[in-house]
Amino acid sequence: MRIVVVGAGVVGLSTAVRLREASIEADVVAREDPQETTSAVAAALWYPYRALPAERVTAWSAQTYSALAGLAEVAGSGVRMLAGTERLAPDAPDPWWREAVPGLERTGDGLRFVAPVVDMSIHLPWLVDRLRALGASVERRHVASFDELDADAVVNCAGLGARELAADASLVAVRGQVVRVAAPAVREWLLDQSDPQRLVYVVPRENDVVLGGTADEGAEDRTPDPATTDAIRARCAALVPALRDAPVVDAAVGLRPVRPAVRLEVEGRVVHCYGHGGAGVTLAWGCAGEVAALLGAGGERYPPAR
Repeated sequence: MRIVVVGAGVVGLSTAVRLREASIEADVVAREDPQETTSAVAAALWYPYRALPAERVTAWSAQTYSALAGLAEVAGSGVRMLAGTERLAPDAPDPWWREAVPGLERTGDGLRFVAPVVDMSIHLPWLVDRLRALGASVERRHVASFDELDADAVVNCAGLGARELAADASLVAVRGQVVRVAAPAVREWLLDQSDPQRLVYVVPRENDVVLGGTADEGAEDRTPDPATTDAIRARCAALVPALRDAPVVDAAVGLRPVRPAVRLEVEGRVVHCYGHGGAGVTLAWGCAGEVAALLGAGGERYPPAR
């Protein structure tokens, strides 16, 4: 069986790796290089964000947590396990996905747990190298229709591109701007979602710290806005004083592919796997395992998530 995976973000690359590791001939074609995708902009803290349905997302998230924890032991993968806090009011309920993460505890500030943090500037090239070591190709090419792909099956991991490829009008871009700063003293992540449109997150990577962010539904301008950069820095520094004088490395914008629910199902010779919202890193390995199962590579099978 020959498979073509469409999309070179973290979901597409992880899926192709999972298929190759199951001895299925899978190659990747994509409109953008991995470092040009939304995945490359992600702060990439493991956290189920803007993705449904709850039951399936919890399962995929748990599976990905385990996979990333394993990759944290692999030199050069770009994955680390870091402690951090999500600020919550004392009377706020536990998150619906709490069963997906071990060791979650309530503190006076909110939720505290250890989570995978993935430096995408390292992890995406690592996934490409892993694919090539397994004999796969990663080709940059515009795909206008699944019909033009010579393969026994196609896996649609095109993210926002699935609006055209799968004629899915339910997909909406949710614009997220981040700022990267030099702040080596910051070693824990922090998250505050009290304002759902003006998020606060601080995520240390190996060589910088990602600050965020925004969640502007329907906005698709990928040019960073200087005023937004200043506002993000101010919000984050108010919670983490070590960021107050941190020099800016750069700013970037990504478009989260949001739909009412992640679509993971078979349609003819196409396996759709898109609509992961702001949780591509969080769901990638769990969804990749389900795709592999649907293509006969063994493992658990799940009902379709639509």
